Amino acid sequence: MMLLLRRPRPLSLFAIFAFATCGGYSGGLRLSVDCVNKTESNLSIDIAFAYPFRLHQVTFEVPTCEGKERQKLALIGDSSSSAEFFVTVAVFAFLYSLAATVVYIFFQNKYRENNRGPLIDFIVTVVFSFLWLVGSSAWAKGLSDVKVATDPKEVLLLMSACKQPSNKCMAVHSPVMSSLNTSVVFGFLNFILWAGNIWFVFKETGWHSSGQRYLSDPMEKHSSSYTQGGYNQDSYGSSSGYGQQVSLGPSSDEFGQQPSGPTSFTNQI
Repeated sequence: MMLLLRRPRPLSLFAIFAFATCGGYSGGLRLSVDCVNKTESNLSIDIAFAYPFRLHQVTFEVPTCEGKERQKLALIGDSSSSAEFFVTVAVFAFLYSLAATVVYIFFQNKYRENNRGPLIDFIVTVVFSFLWLVGSSAWAKGLSDVKVATDPKEVLLLMSACKQPSNKCMAVHSPVMSSLNTSVVFGFLNFILWAGNIWFVFKETGWHSSGQRYLSDPMEKHSSSYTQGGYNQDSYGSSSGYGQQVSLGPSSDEFGQQPSGPTSFTNQI
């Protein structure tokens, strides 16, 4: 349990959810064009699209309601760059988490040798945190463009037959975007988890231990100097007080002794 809390390895599970919900997506919409001449109508126009969402390459044919002529159209937009970048970050994050798990469990000694493993782990974690933020933000904008480009109302505006009031155009089926919305949520969730895990990885590096030693050494020196200064001050005070007692006046022996001058004078008399 402590291993899961201290290391970024369980994040591989969230990375799987991120690239699976985005990279495995395929959807579509269905439109109908009911012309005045029923023989020219097409009530089931299916438009399918999928990852990597190069919508400008998705083509379909619709009736023009002017004889048997068909109009070839394509969706608008290309969100492949943001989608592919998001999936690439998720895949590499998964692979790194998986490889680091093996190293951390089975090669613990080599991982901590010369503090190289924790430092590399820390740098890679910071990089992936940044990539998750950029990739999730870019994909969120790309998904917004995909939703606009595949909106049936926007697609109907591309058809010339739908510009005539006598023809009836409507959306039969709209694309389901729930899995793509989930991919964006998992993208930002991965960013939060990887960014929050930076501190736990940093604690295993030599930078964290050296910083603690740097903070503890001055405190110990300050405490030691304070103790020595207090001891010397007490010693100085006691010695000086003793000296002052000695120098207050003559001793009892000196006070009781007769002066030698008058005694010698009496003997002479």
